[in-house]
Amino acid sequence: MTPSDASGGAPSGAASGRWSSLDRPPLNAAVLERALVGDGGLWSSVEVVAATGSTNTDLAARAGRLPEGAVLVAEEQTAGRGRLDRSWVAPARSGLFFSVLLKPGDSVPQERWGWLTLLAGVAAATGVSRAAGVDTALKWPNDLLVTVEGEERKTGGILAERVSDGVVLGIGLNVTLTEDELPVPEAGSLILAKAAVTDREPLLKAVLRSLEHWYGEWRAAGGDPAASGLQEAYAADCVTLGRHVRADLPGGRTLTGTAEAVDADGRLVVRTAEDRHETVGAGDVVHLRSVR
Repeated sequence: MTPSDASGGAPSGAASGRWSSLDRPPLNAAVLERALVGDGGLWSSVEVVAATGSTNTDLAARAGRLPEGAVLVAEEQTAGRGRLDRSWVAPARSGLFFSVLLKPGDSVPQERWGWLTLLAGVAAATGVSRAAGVDTALKWPNDLLVTVEGEERKTGGILAERVSDGVVLGIGLNVTLTEDELPVPEAGSLILAKAAVTDREPLLKAVLRSLEHWYGEWRAAGGDPAASGLQEAYAADCVTLGRHVRADLPGGRTLTGTAEAVDADGRLVVRTAEDRHETVGAGDVVHLRSVR
């Protein structure tokens, strides 16, 4: 989910009270469950809690007792976690903070499960763009970007965690955070991007329906990112490609070059100044400039 030192959250004290803003109504769990849970569908339950530390932590702890398709949504997270163990908190009901439980089982080789982070990115970007009427792009590997006053800003992120027999996917999306609620200038939200819709219920339904679609395509193809169309869709939405980037890698190594592709394993392919092609599987990527 969105790390506070790179994007989307604000101290929980920024909200003056749980019901203080009429522009931030609570989610209706019954409405969401009626819309999303049905025979033959992916989603098996939708639970909404007023507050929790981390939806990923909570769902992971219960994963062994829950069927695939369980959805846990929090109106407020007090100890949300992002990639590289970064923290994230935000005002109550200012965004979507939720986790889903997926169990691909034997239908998808485990070495392809790493694509679930990128799959969630495609699904979230597609769902948000359709429901909110705002262009949403991807920054490799797990950031959602919108444009605010001509600048790319991170408005969401994704965190995938392995559990005993599946994966918990956490998605965080800033919806109505204002400028003074954002911790850094690089952060953004849908309302700052002038989204046509900031009602969280249709946004959540759109993202979950998009996620169900892409997960179904990927699983039917045995997790093959090319055969399922996922690799092509990710590349089309990923604004990292074609950019001059700096990748800060584990162990303190830095790699600079042009991001050219996402390979079959979901890794970023970077061409260096020495005309070498190197792959990045993990690390922080900084967009330096476009070379297209």
